Amino acid sequence: MGVIKTTCIIIMLFLIIIRPGNTFGLIPVSADSTRVKPSSATCENIKNPLGIDISNPTLSWILVSKGRNKKQTAYEILVSDSKNELMKSHGAMWQSGKILSDQSLHIEYKGKPLKSFTRYYWCVRIFDQEGKASSWSKPQWFETAMLKASDWKAKWISDGSTPYEHDEDFYKDRPNPLFCKTFKPKKKILSARLYISGLGYYEAAINGQKVGTQMLDPGWTNYSKQVLYSVYDVTSMIDQKVNTACIMLGNGWYNLLPLRFWGSKNFRNNLTVGQPVLKAQVRIKYTDGSADIVATDESWQTLPGPVIFNSVYLGEHYDARLELKNRLTRNTKEIKHAVAVSGPAGKLTVQMQPPIRVTKIVSPISIAEIKPGTFIVDMGQNFAGTIRIHIKGLSGTKVTFRYGEDKYPDGSLNPMTSVAGQIKKENGGPGAPKIAWQEDSYTLMGKGIEIWTPKFTFHGFRYVEVTGWPGKPTLQDIEGLRMSADLEQSGYFTCSNQMFNKLNDIIKWTFLSNVFSVQSDCPAREKLGYGGDLFCTNEAFLFNFNMANFYMKTVNDFVNDQRPMGGITETAPYVGIADKGPGDNSAPIGFQLGFPYLVKKIYDFYGDKRVIKNNYDALTRLANFLIAKSEGNLFYIDLSDHESLDAKPVALTASVFYYTDMQLMAEFARILNNRADSIKYNNLAHTIKDAIVSKFNVPHTGRFDNATQTAQIFALWSGVVPESEKDKVFEVLNANFLLHNGHLSTGIFGIKMMFDVLRKENDNDLAYQVANQRSFPGWGYMLDNGATTLWETWANSDNTYSKNHPMFGSVGEWFYRSLLGINENGPGFKRIIIKPQPAGDLTMAKGSFNSVYGKITSGWEIIGKHFNLKVEIPVNTSAEIWIPLKYGTDITESGKPISEITDIQFVKKEKDYTVYRVGSGIYSFLTN
Repeated sequence: MGVIKTTCIIIMLFLIIIRPGNTFGLIPVSADSTRVKPSSATCENIKNPLGIDISNPTLSWILVSKGRNKKQTAYEILVSDSKNELMKSHGAMWQSGKILSDQSLHIEYKGKPLKSFTRYYWCVRIFDQEGKASSWSKPQWFETAMLKASDWKAKWISDGSTPYEHDEDFYKDRPNPLFCKTFKPKKKILSARLYISGLGYYEAAINGQKVGTQMLDPGWTNYSKQVLYSVYDVTSMIDQKVNTACIMLGNGWYNLLPLRFWGSKNFRNNLTVGQPVLKAQVRIKYTDGSADIVATDESWQTLPGPVIFNSVYLGEHYDARLELKNRLTRNTKEIKHAVAVSGPAGKLTVQMQPPIRVTKIVSPISIAEIKPGTFIVDMGQNFAGTIRIHIKGLSGTKVTFRYGEDKYPDGSLNPMTSVAGQIKKENGGPGAPKIAWQEDSYTLMGKGIEIWTPKFTFHGFRYVEVTGWPGKPTLQDIEGLRMSADLEQSGYFTCSNQMFNKLNDIIKWTFLSNVFSVQSDCPAREKLGYGGDLFCTNEAFLFNFNMANFYMKTVNDFVNDQRPMGGITETAPYVGIADKGPGDNSAPIGFQLGFPYLVKKIYDFYGDKRVIKNNYDALTRLANFLIAKSEGNLFYIDLSDHESLDAKPVALTASVFYYTDMQLMAEFARILNNRADSIKYNNLAHTIKDAIVSKFNVPHTGRFDNATQTAQIFALWSGVVPESEKDKVFEVLNANFLLHNGHLSTGIFGIKMMFDVLRKENDNDLAYQVANQRSFPGWGYMLDNGATTLWETWANSDNTYSKNHPMFGSVGEWFYRSLLGINENGPGFKRIIIKPQPAGDLTMAKGSFNSVYGKITSGWEIIGKHFNLKVEIPVNTSAEIWIPLKYGTDITESGKPISEITDIQFVKKEKDYTVYRVGSGIYSFLTN
């Protein structure tokens, strides 16, 4: 009995120690699935980031529960530099205490000052709407890199080669530099990290093994302002004995060819350029707490590498006979000491955006020998990346690979839609190829089966022409490596219209082809980050992928290249293109708007106010520049609705872009509680609106400017249409669609705005009709003509325009906002609107979006005369559910009359919808 009694006492004490709310023990996860628990914790939008250089990083978490109407009322965070201490519920670095707040995003660290090169562990618990504490989250961590410039002990080094004197010399073979260093740890290793930046690109290896899975690192920036570096855990790669680090450099964007794009523009004139350079250090931490650093300096050795030519545009030539393993045994005079150099002036910062990786293997569907020794490989899909080959042959055998998006009728390769800069008639400058197509070559070592993929280039292609192959290649010898920023997919969509499903797939293929550290226009011809394309498609990207850190880098790119007078450049990084802008080499107005509009959408989707606060000065400079350049509160020069099929209403579109920027500035000021600026920009916006109406509205006719689809849509989207004229403006727009037999005639801006306008006006049947067209112009026409990625123009091109271009991809946003009905009603989707808009012959649509608060699900089906809507709303959020009444007004939820459901609140009836307010949870509505 004594033993039993003692055991019971121990159990009771244990239960007391771990009871909810106790701060002396980490509480185990509750078995009650309705209890609210923190999950998916992140630091700076990354789960367990290996290297950050932010002194006060932000912490976020998602809450999970299977119950309804669950939310957070308070939180408590612990941060420690010891995992063991954290497990004892001790936050040696920070104990926030109980904070009364429902905030679960972007909580700024407010503990003791962080130290460089240190791993910190953290956990959080929350208190629900009843004040009950959750279990503590599983311990997460973040690790600091260089928090101050003096943490860098490495020098920038080069191989000492001098820049070319003449443009034509750039096109000659010049082996890329290799840098090597041997080192031996002094004590027992606890951990080791590699901190590295190599411009243009680098590939690092330790003891012959590639470091990491990243490719084409670091990301492209304005190197005079910012240079990115990456952090790798190399603990397992380092031996206690002698080690060899070897780093290979490529030209990338730092040593670009002097190609004359469109026959005139040499990007080198506007980029920070130089000979390839390297800065890296291995930091070895020993078990006794001490550390050693192996840093780049003059003691490193350098020699020419096997990449004998490389260009991000033209391709790569590789000679396997020059690989390091074949040369170190030689008594060669090629090996010399590295040279310390000043390097680029940009601030070294940790690369936070998702790195470029191989994200999919693409297997070819056919190989045809079109003439002796010339083979055409069909990958079956247009994509961006490279190839990987498995080949066997004699030493010195050279195999050449040429890339294209199309074939000619005779089956031969058509490379013309992917030719760099439209250089096709010897207009590329001194030494440039007559036609600047994409081409790689590989020279065999001659030892068994050799496996190779290019290291410092990427292509946009579907077809590969192969010449020089020993024998005949098989389908197993060549594979495609789809490369992209390694983005986490956020959205899922499917519906009963199979064309839309196929279109959704090719939109994602197109988008992933154009995220190589910048959101590009095409992966072959230009590879540039245009602000106009960004404006039109960023919301479609945001629904499909987690773009938080990628787009924060994009914002930085625009700020880094902001012009002296405050204007925003047409591309970021800036390469010298300034087409129809208002001066100071700035972009056309609509392309400049890409910058503030992206800032707004990052805030809308991720709820991070820092993107506005940290960039408010740059946003203000842009606003002041536009104000100074306006003429009577209007603009008359612009690129307008790019790729529109009708005459462009240039002045109207430019002025609407200007008006929109002032509206955004008023909103930014309001969000930052800057009342004076908010009033100033609001008043200016009203003045601009009046000027637009006075200049472009034809009174009592419903016509704006030339009354094209673009003109009418711009007026409606911007909200400048007087309320008394609105119906007539829509009548003119509808008449224009009838004139075009239900087809659109807009360009890239008008498409995005059209879907917004028709969604807000509940005219989704018209949107459906336009999107569902199978004939020219439309997405169905592309698909029926073999497109596997989106084209740059509505018409099929076999010579000029890219066939892998995202700017028509804004229809992907419509899938989520209109067909699924998922919309934000507050920053980060804290408040949600679910308003599905069934249209056309659709009988079903379902999908989800992973918001920063959790997964939002919307799926509906029409069965007979019934409409069934199933939704899931994340914990700590609320939603308005808009249920269409055209299928019946008798509504049930989970089989019960909705009037009997106490946790669903009736809000209103509006425009053939009944609106209810709900908290978190899963709901199933049925109309009869």
